[in-house]
Amino acid sequence: MSPLAFSALRVSRQWAGVRRLSAIYNYDPRGDEELPLQIGDTVHILETHEGWYRGHRLRRKSKKGIFPTCYIHLKEATVEGNGQKETIIPTELPLVQEVTTTLREWASIWRDLYVGDKREMFNTVRDMIYNLIEWRSQILSGTLPQDELTELKQRVTSKIDYGNKYLDLDLVVRDKDGNILDPETTSTVSLFRAHEAASKQIEDRIQEERSQKQNIDLSRQAKFASTPSFALFVTLKNVVCKIGEDAEVLMSLYDPVDSKFVSENYLVKWSSSGLVKDIDQLHNLRAVFTDLGSEDLKRDRISFVCQIVRVGRMELRDNNTKKLTSGLRRPFGVAVMDVTDIITGKMDDEDKQHFIPFQPVAGENDFLQTVINKVIAAKEVNHKGQGLWVTLKRLPGDIHQIRKDFPHLVDRTTAVARKMGFPEIIMPGDVRNDIYVTLVQGEFDKGSKTTPKNVEVTMSVYDEDGKKLENVIFPGAGDEGLHEYKSVIYYQVKQPRWFETIKVAIPIEDVNRSHLRFTFRHRSSQDSKDKSEKIFALSFVKLMRYDGTTLRDGEHDLIVYKAEAKKLEELSLYLNLPATKLELEEKGYLATGKSNHNLGNCTISKDSFQIATLVCSTKLTQNVDLLGLLKWRSNTSLLQQNLCQLMKVEGGEVVKFLQDTLDALFNIMMENSDSDRFDTLVFDALVFIIGLIADRKFQHFNPVLETYIRKHFSATLTYTKLTKVLKNYVENAEKLTEQLLKAMKALEYIFKFIVRSRVLFNQLYENKGEADFMESLRNLFTSFNDMMSSNSENTGMVKGAALKYIPTIVNDVKLVFDPKELSKLFTEFIQKVPQGRLVKQKLECLIDIVHSDLFTQHDCRELLLPLMTEQLKSHLEAQEELQACCQLLSDILEVLYRTDVGPTQWHVQIIMEKLLRTVNRTVISMGRDSPHIPPPDGDALISS
Repeated sequence: MSPLAFSALRVSRQWAGVRRLSAIYNYDPRGDEELPLQIGDTVHILETHEGWYRGHRLRRKSKKGIFPTCYIHLKEATVEGNGQKETIIPTELPLVQEVTTTLREWASIWRDLYVGDKREMFNTVRDMIYNLIEWRSQILSGTLPQDELTELKQRVTSKIDYGNKYLDLDLVVRDKDGNILDPETTSTVSLFRAHEAASKQIEDRIQEERSQKQNIDLSRQAKFASTPSFALFVTLKNVVCKIGEDAEVLMSLYDPVDSKFVSENYLVKWSSSGLVKDIDQLHNLRAVFTDLGSEDLKRDRISFVCQIVRVGRMELRDNNTKKLTSGLRRPFGVAVMDVTDIITGKMDDEDKQHFIPFQPVAGENDFLQTVINKVIAAKEVNHKGQGLWVTLKRLPGDIHQIRKDFPHLVDRTTAVARKMGFPEIIMPGDVRNDIYVTLVQGEFDKGSKTTPKNVEVTMSVYDEDGKKLENVIFPGAGDEGLHEYKSVIYYQVKQPRWFETIKVAIPIEDVNRSHLRFTFRHRSSQDSKDKSEKIFALSFVKLMRYDGTTLRDGEHDLIVYKAEAKKLEELSLYLNLPATKLELEEKGYLATGKSNHNLGNCTISKDSFQIATLVCSTKLTQNVDLLGLLKWRSNTSLLQQNLCQLMKVEGGEVVKFLQDTLDALFNIMMENSDSDRFDTLVFDALVFIIGLIADRKFQHFNPVLETYIRKHFSATLTYTKLTKVLKNYVENAEKLTEQLLKAMKALEYIFKFIVRSRVLFNQLYENKGEADFMESLRNLFTSFNDMMSSNSENTGMVKGAALKYIPTIVNDVKLVFDPKELSKLFTEFIQKVPQGRLVKQKLECLIDIVHSDLFTQHDCRELLLPLMTEQLKSHLEAQEELQACCQLLSDILEVLYRTDVGPTQWHVQIIMEKLLRTVNRTVISMGRDSPHIPPPDGDALISS
């Protein structure tokens, strides 16, 4: 219809509930009746008819006109009021409204930047606008899960705040959830602190982005270095090699400097047709190499190594396949790529496909590791177009975090190849029981053969009853468990060097009864001859040592036994014999005159065989001292020694057995309740363990310790013994300074154990011994007070530690002790601090108390607040530690402002008024403003 005829038509008054729309295209008017529009303009609709609207822009209500409906996008809104007093209220989420408003504001500035030819700022604002538009769409879609929506909201608010700061606009102050703070319901101190924190956070981010632009490589490395753990995600796209038979493709991470593998293998079985053997895995050959950390970033170089093992005939040139032995594992070649830049974060392009050139073994008889080192040392490889195609990407976090953050890359079907060793930070609940066995090398006499043997090693796992354990041997991630593993065969080599690593995962209850058995057999290329070949020798090693500890990490020189083939399979024939040459000497076979060449029906061969083992288990320990403590009941005469030795055990070994170790310590206390013989040693051991968990390396075990106290701890008599030992340390602070200092650092958890023990005792015996317990705590605080008032120079550090750590115990102690009396004891403790000493530590102690549960209780605050105001007045007048004084004052005011705290008594208000006047006098005397916040008015506090 003609726009000129619009007013002559009968129009309908609609849109009573929906009147707010946005322009999605620019509209240039062709007449005076039409309304010009620009993208993003919000318009108010007055009338509608046959594809046209009549209305006005919200920014210019006086100018009304018509425009096509197709240029407009409907936005839901409600209208309050009528006539001239109508108010349009959008029904969108508040955050969406904020994003919309922000985009309009930024768009205007963006145009000005373009006109002003400020290219760098223009590009930065453009990127921020695009990000907000995309995130706004995701929020409006309504398809995001709640956790992802929450995370996206935080990202949006962070971007808005950053952009406003970048464009020198007003800063929006928010709470921790990203909601805009209401100044009507938020205290001035809280608003100031929120503003200060937001400004600092944004400034830090701006500095970080500037440094990234200056040196993006260093920035990435610093960012990655701060990540506790990370992984390398690998996708195998294709294997382009003329193999001719089935093959195994074994991929792993390798340290070329130390010449050792870093990770498990990722195994892909490749068919002779040139495709993956399991067709269901086609286009889905993915693996993630996990548990990497800062130690791996420090490596000079790290390589991604692929070994290809051919599975078929002894030699490819033999064509008469009917007469030839099949299924033999033979070396074929390797492919190596340096991935140091990807690991360290210098290069990150997940879409790029990398070609890794293939190097075949020379005559199928070079040792695979030798070829690996040759390829690494060589500058170029004559690959003739053969190699692997892969994509590589570094992912931050452990496997649980990676599955959460990158579900499009890593799902339950993705193979997980773990680092051969624990990650630097052992995550709670990460139960692991892996034993890595490496076939290192051997030397075998040719015997009756005219040429050296083609030795194949078969490894299997047996229990002490002769039963073979099935599905416990894993040659690589992505493959199922095997009941036995067969080595690569090197043709007519007297001294084969395998360096093949296999993972053995045995149920924990079977480890102490199990052993590894290695049998050696000559393999012939002719099938008829091969069938007649029998096992010619055997080696074995038990997984558990005679002292109950697990097989030591490192290389083991195994004894090679010879006997008739059938006899070698009888466990009774060899299981009681020494397994290693070291054990042969330890058991004294030579000293007793026994021949080391003939032990029973077995003969020790001149052949040699070496393996290496590495135990990665949260259930098996190689430490005899820790084992002695865990099994302390078996030999109580060594208990004192075992308790002392525990504190020399490596921390990683202790935290793996955290619950078992704590159970042992408290059982020792409980079963010696009528004696104090072991109390101090157990106390010191407990302090040692708490100190370990405070270390950054094991900080993720804090939830484990909390859970143990809450759910597993059951020693009801512990509280008396722990309190008694701690009191003794405090009373003898000058002599036991070192021990007391360690105890102070562990004070929070010591009292958690004390309180939990007392709670359990009360539940069991209905508050029996309540008066004695209360008196013991009073005496303990008296000891602290005496220590604080002493003039000894040796106890300075201990006094400072007491001021730092005593506030950490009040929330727990008040559960079993009268809070008001506890406040009184704490007041006396502060008053005992020598005049003019430890001022900063004392003020920080008071700050911590303000944030404790005690200060929120009315009757406790009536005791604590006069103490704090007295201390503040004294230090303000002396102009001591003004920053800490200001912090304490603002914290007190912030708590008093809270509605859940309750009213303050009139006499305390008068005290606060006097204090605030002291603040004013101090500021005036200094002749400058307060270092943090302007002092509040005392009259305002009273009126509130």
